[in-house]
Amino acid sequence: MSPIGFAVPEGVVDSHCHIFDPHQFQYSPTRKYTPPPATVQELQRFHSAIGVQRTVLIQPSVYGIDNSCLVNALEQLGANARGIAVIDGSFSDQQLDDLIGAGVVGVRINLEVGKDRNFNAAINRLEQTVETLRGKPLIVQIYAALPILEALEGRIQSLPHRVVIDHFGLAKAAAGPEQSGISTLLDMMESGKVFVKLSGPYQISLLKPHYRDTAAIAQRLVEAAPSQVIWGSDWPHTGGSERSANAKPTDIEPFRKEDEGHNFGLVRDWARASTDRTRLLVNNATALFGFESTAVQPQKDIS
Repeated sequence: MSPIGFAVPEGVVDSHCHIFDPHQFQYSPTRKYTPPPATVQELQRFHSAIGVQRTVLIQPSVYGIDNSCLVNALEQLGANARGIAVIDGSFSDQQLDDLIGAGVVGVRINLEVGKDRNFNAAINRLEQTVETLRGKPLIVQIYAALPILEALEGRIQSLPHRVVIDHFGLAKAAAGPEQSGISTLLDMMESGKVFVKLSGPYQISLLKPHYRDTAAIAQRLVEAAPSQVIWGSDWPHTGGSERSANAKPTDIEPFRKEDEGHNFGLVRDWARASTDRTRLLVNNATALFGFESTAVQPQKDIS
């Protein structure tokens, strides 16, 4: 692992990582891909190596709306963890309350898993989710490409929920900070209730393995709205191989081989001022995900 290259502040929150435990929790039979295991213990080792103390677990698409693996991982990690679940219109108030009691603070709308970038489908998913939440104070996290986010802007701005946009809004790093859609992200962030997650640089960059072209977009977002950006590792980095035309969803797809120190070190270029870096890594996510009321707890030994 490469050196990180900056002094890591106390209380860093990794706002985007996944747990895969198919031995205990079976994947959905309708999944689009099959990842190998990535356990709570492995996540703890990764976080210890780079100095992360808190985490937000994101329900991966391979589990569909069965959040059992997520809830189990939250129980293991305790007060240092929060969760983002996936739901559909069938969820009852009691089911939502049970998720909240387990440490879930939001729900995710994944509009990218099938690469379906149809506006009508997107708005229907968003409306169904908001209706199902029935006013519960949960974050709405949206994984969608910039054109869809542009089309949804008006509705997103009017939501009675705080909103998190995943992975730079899937902007194209090569197109730079002036590309269509960036101004829309900035307008939404200006409202104070929309946050953009700077996570998974390989999601937007073609310049592997260093991803230097992500800096210009990240700097634009950080400098324009330093209180509305959060960082995530995207561990364990799904999508490690190109899927062949003959590949089946049940074929195991390896994780990406990423230099964790280097990727974390990109934050130094994304947030050039140390005060902005602390906001990106600590302050914004601590407030957004409700960590302010609890001190950082010693990491549980789950070996």
